[in-house]
Amino acid sequence: MSTIPHLPALRRGKPYESLDKTDILNHRTGEVVARVSQVNAGVIKKDMRSIDEARALLKKFTVAQLIEISAKAGELFLNGTLPLGDKGHQQTADDYVRTLSGTSGLPHVMVKRNMQKIHYALTHVATILNGLTRGLPMDVIDRGYGEQSGAAVSYYATTQALGLVMPSNSPAVNSLWLPAIALKTPVVIKPGKEEPWTPYRLIQAFIAAGAPPEAFGFYPTDHEGSGEVLRICGRALLFGDANTVAQYRDNPKYSVHGPGFSKILIGEDCIDKWEDYIDLIASSISENGGRSCVNASAVVVPRHGAAIADALAKKLGPVAPLSPENEGARLSGFANPKMADFIDAAIEDGLKTAGAEDVTAKYRGGSRKVVFEGGVYLRPTIVRCDSFEHPLANKEYLCPYASVVEVPQSEMLSKIGPSLVVTAITKDSSFTEQLLGSALIERLNLGPISTMKISWDQPHEGNMFEFLYRRRSIERA
Repeated sequence: MSTIPHLPALRRGKPYESLDKTDILNHRTGEVVARVSQVNAGVIKKDMRSIDEARALLKKFTVAQLIEISAKAGELFLNGTLPLGDKGHQQTADDYVRTLSGTSGLPHVMVKRNMQKIHYALTHVATILNGLTRGLPMDVIDRGYGEQSGAAVSYYATTQALGLVMPSNSPAVNSLWLPAIALKTPVVIKPGKEEPWTPYRLIQAFIAAGAPPEAFGFYPTDHEGSGEVLRICGRALLFGDANTVAQYRDNPKYSVHGPGFSKILIGEDCIDKWEDYIDLIASSISENGGRSCVNASAVVVPRHGAAIADALAKKLGPVAPLSPENEGARLSGFANPKMADFIDAAIEDGLKTAGAEDVTAKYRGGSRKVVFEGGVYLRPTIVRCDSFEHPLANKEYLCPYASVVEVPQSEMLSKIGPSLVVTAITKDSSFTEQLLGSALIERLNLGPISTMKISWDQPHEGNMFEFLYRRRSIERA
């Protein structure tokens, strides 16, 4: 057995070894961790011709049975020993943690937290679907019709497969596609270059739990192959930066997941007690290494901006890299050091524009970008901006970063722009009414609630059920 695992493509669940392979490296040591078979767009196109057969296999199960399979998969994902590639390797949960940490830069403690989030999603699919469908009896999906609240209803699938172009920044984003299996929809996954581990382990967990292997496509591929996944699948989830997702945003075929630009707003009625919220704000900025779209990237306040920025900088500025095994690790390394270079340069370039100060600089005692034990890290950055028009006021980076900006409460909603999550710390009924009426906010937390808090039955980035199924009118004699 080779000492270096080989991750094959999975064509309708069956391993496929390609002549074209890429190496995945440990971000600190540079050693080869695995070799991954690469497929071209033609292979994906060919396999999609038989995707109807994969859906037919899933349709043989009831939703209730697939919910049970999902729960078993959750336990296997969290605790089980599962196949790793096609050369006889097996992967324990601890192996997964070490491997993912080594290639992604996430410390062990963050990988484990992401595992728990995925486990929760898989073991609570029934609750999630109840929230997504607003209490629809699941036998309606099994039969295609039924009753809800005394009315006849019917739903039909919008696609034969769900395409997924996944990122490498955070394993928990895989939670978004998990309900698709219970909704009888095969998945066609293009994994992130540095993070094939989570989708591959999830697929193996589903198969071990009793799901048909044919329901899973796993296609490490290039840009052209990613485009083929998006083109062929009737519905697709796409992750990327603002430029990548912009071209797909207005097409209902796609659910795009780009920067979140999530924010914390403090109202006039609560701002004088700002010190009570510093811990909440700091954790919203820095949890998960600042890599999530639900991390707060801007703090918008009517006054006390300088004091708030200084308090956050004093708390986050001293945070430095630790060994990945250290339970206190709060920063993630960069699998691609050029990304760290780009972010560091972008922040420094923005600071050249008058009206912004890196308040954390005096608490860091050194550079923002550091090399530690062979890994490249970016330390936290809090920037005090004079206005929301400053180039750094509404930015989001893959590290603990946030701006602090003073904006009159009456102007906040006209300034902040589209925001995935907004935590509004206020009890002002008039301001609350304005927040509730804003079309720019995807998820609204009223009160001192972390932007990182997720309720799986209240999706913050689209409704998977409504994405995969459409209601039709029906009458039965």
